[in-house]
Amino acid sequence: METRQLGSLWPVSRLVIGGGGLGQIWGETDRDEAVATLKSAIDQGINLIDMAPMYGRGEAERVVGATFGGKLPEGVRITTKCQLGSPPKEAVMDGLELALKRSSDATKLDYVDVFFLHSNICPDGYVYAHNADVQDRFATTWSIYVDHFIPAMEALKQKGRIGAWGITGTGIPDTIIDALSYDVKPAVVQAVANLMDSAGGMRRYAEPARPREIIAAAQKNDVGVLGIRAVQAGALCAELDRDLPDDNEEVLDYKKAAPYRDLCAKLGQDPAALAHQYALSMEGVDAVILGVKNRQELDQLIKAASEGTLNSAVTQQIDALKLKS
Repeated sequence: METRQLGSLWPVSRLVIGGGGLGQIWGETDRDEAVATLKSAIDQGINLIDMAPMYGRGEAERVVGATFGGKLPEGVRITTKCQLGSPPKEAVMDGLELALKRSSDATKLDYVDVFFLHSNICPDGYVYAHNADVQDRFATTWSIYVDHFIPAMEALKQKGRIGAWGITGTGIPDTIIDALSYDVKPAVVQAVANLMDSAGGMRRYAEPARPREIIAAAQKNDVGVLGIRAVQAGALCAELDRDLPDDNEEVLDYKKAAPYRDLCAKLGQDPAALAHQYALSMEGVDAVILGVKNRQELDQLIKAASEGTLNSAVTQQIDALKLKS
């Protein structure tokens, strides 16, 4: 599989196997199929596994442990994440170390190549439009990020617990862009990369998400970019594979994307495959994280990626639908 340099780190396969599908949060699967899917991904050239303790309440990471027994194949790397929030400053390191221990126990691995802050990052004093009453659980303030989170991550690097650290770029866009140009920068950012520019239910703030500006800022500062939400949690697939309420953001995006599915039918293309090709063709995206839950989905998307950059005429047709948020 084709690789690209991931910022200042190492070459990464253009597709990354993610934990959402393996952890059974993107529709039904089982442990045996998840293990078989992970093995197949590695056999077909994927060299990065993107995990988090919250994927299936640890199930995705347990799949890694069951598949590899505590020793990854040569050349394969792994990430995990911490939903830190905004704890008291003295609890920051404890929170990170606890998250690492939980991941280590599940994956049977004692080293993480990239450790991500999975919380939003927001300005001090910022009030979210949605779920403001619990924002300390999902958002890390700028002062905690700069004064406590960064030093803690750098200390974990010095201890040899992690190779590098990154951020999930779904917080307040201006603050994410500030983080990408700060003196001590993350090595990698996970950024929304889809044809709708939609973060769906991940966006709890009122402002536009501006994912392409975030990707451009990362590229400017030599920060690697892993694209997430290529199919916007199923909204850009032929059909949603799980029951959701009518006012759910992904359901609303699915309805909005009806013209895209019509275009795919005219082109004879599967919507999910074409959406991944689109994400892979976006300027500045080094790799795209897959949310596949079985080998059939995996093989379909590997085939799509093997077809290379999306034809510019098709990209123009998609953009002409004016589906961007």
